[in-house]
Amino acid sequence: MIGSFTFENLPCRVVFGSGTLAAAKAELERLGGTRALVLTTQQQEAQGKSLGIALGPLYAGIFPGATMHTPVEVTERALAVMKACGADCVVSLGGGSTTGLGKALALRTGVNQLCIPTTYAGSEMTPIVGQTENGLKTTVRDAAVLPETVIYDVDLTLTLPASLAATSGINAIAHAVEALYARDANPVTSLMAEEGIRALSCALPAIAAKADDREARTEALYGAWLCGVCLGTVGMALHHKLCHTLGGTFDLPHAETHTIVLPHALAYNAPAVPDAMVRISRAIGAADASKGLYDLAKRLGAKLALRDVGMPESGIDKAADLAVTNAYWNPRPLDRGAIRDLIARSWAGEPPSATKAAA
Repeated sequence: MIGSFTFENLPCRVVFGSGTLAAAKAELERLGGTRALVLTTQQQEAQGKSLGIALGPLYAGIFPGATMHTPVEVTERALAVMKACGADCVVSLGGGSTTGLGKALALRTGVNQLCIPTTYAGSEMTPIVGQTENGLKTTVRDAAVLPETVIYDVDLTLTLPASLAATSGINAIAHAVEALYARDANPVTSLMAEEGIRALSCALPAIAAKADDREARTEALYGAWLCGVCLGTVGMALHHKLCHTLGGTFDLPHAETHTIVLPHALAYNAPAVPDAMVRISRAIGAADASKGLYDLAKRLGAKLALRDVGMPESGIDKAADLAVTNAYWNPRPLDRGAIRDLIARSWAGEPPSATKAAA
């Protein structure tokens, strides 16, 4: 039986397909842009410059300094470049780091954003930006942060290494997992969440087996888009809070942190969300949702331990303290002892423990 619910459709235009990067100039013109600043990471600078050439007279310049967790000092440097070249819009070409920088600039200046993701991060579909200052990551939710247009071009993901596709894809799955037990969950978002998890859990092993599998790459990008919509439409819970805490405090890689923590956070919440567990299990084709996600990451060759991505063992207690600071909603009440155990298992790379999580 379907009860009462609220569903808010976010005003974002999506252009999805193969070769759709060619539409960038027309999409900027549609937004009224006249001088676009292209944003990339250092690694994708050449790709950004090629896009700039394609934009012709709309190209105002490039800022290739995007970095993970959107440090405030990087945003300020980009803002100076933006003012110097007279840009009236931004084009974010890359993964979550680049998208985050574009959002931070939009939050400060109100400029329009054209987002062209090259990973499965999903943040391009949300009105949320996470920013880091003095080792602490905070999030802002504001309509001004949502990109006006997103171009998904499957061709741009063909060169994403299978190892990065794996962690980026599981990062996307995390958005859908938490959407299924969100406080403001609704039937429409839940449909998208289950389908997004299914699409990615099918596509990622195929990409691992054959990196240039265009059909699998298309399925993965489609799944990532659905998961991103979930992230932007409903609230998140313990998993995302933990990953923001760990990433901002210990400067851990975003997607890998999500990949490692997800099975453990899900095991913690499992006793409180039986219906979500059934849907996740069905989507990934596993008897147990949390163990199935752990096994998926293992099968894809992803790192399974926080210690392997740079977290010190001495940080476990600090992370547990931070995780229960600043009250936030979660389907299961926050228990510091159980959360510490969750983080310790994540740090060691052990399989998720439903028994301990429910203690």
